[in-house]
Amino acid sequence: MRTYCALSLGLLSSFANAESLLWGYGPADTMPYVGVEQQQVQYGLAHSLGQEISKRFGLPVEFRETPNNRLEPYLQQGRLHLICNSNPEWVSQPQQYHWSPPLYDEEDALLQRTDQPELTDLNSLYGKVLGTSLGYTYSQPLMNALASGQVSRQDVRDLETSLHMLDKARLDAVIDMRRNLAYKLAQHPEMHLRFSPWVVQRYQVYCAYSRHLPIAAKRMDEFFQELRDRHLIDRWRDEAFRSSADRPVQHSADAQ
Repeated sequence: MRTYCALSLGLLSSFANAESLLWGYGPADTMPYVGVEQQQVQYGLAHSLGQEISKRFGLPVEFRETPNNRLEPYLQQGRLHLICNSNPEWVSQPQQYHWSPPLYDEEDALLQRTDQPELTDLNSLYGKVLGTSLGYTYSQPLMNALASGQVSRQDVRDLETSLHMLDKARLDAVIDMRRNLAYKLAQHPEMHLRFSPWVVQRYQVYCAYSRHLPIAAKRMDEFFQELRDRHLIDRWRDEAFRSSADRPVQHSADAQ
């Protein structure tokens, strides 16, 4: 899936006079990838990677929450230098950016209520209301079904709200990255929800670099490849995932 959002946070204040690396993320980005608390990215895989970039290259990293429809223009203008948790198929002009080596594998999955028949394929989703994220694209067959009205799309502003709407039968299913869904589900054992057996789409996840990146793209590629080869990306992501029981649930007014 896709994602990124707009606040800024300098990881290392000692670099106050240095140029910063501007990392964009979307409003729907969530754990275990992006952990926001008190309007700042404070944990999650992105935070761990940002800290490592700061140490390695001597640059502060500023996380900027940016509306999804502004991520690409901001990358092209240099108002952002980097977006991660992305894929060339999810952006309109992938040729405008340098793409990192693949960082990890993910998949789009569905959550549904336990009292409903299993959603096993696209046909079983016809006539249903699917909780989605604004500006996200999904597999082409699903996008076709959403465009034709065979499946009703309901954009929801965050995953917390989506789960509450699903639990209250205001949605028939919710689609997101499997790890995002699993993290949220672990925070809500009281909800009567389960995973559908249908894997909607499998894909690899990358970072996209702006041409204004203050670090040579080749050096950044080597950095990410080294972290992947040392299994540090998987380790930091899995550590963030296991923290679900220790993190406060961010309640939304729409979820009440």
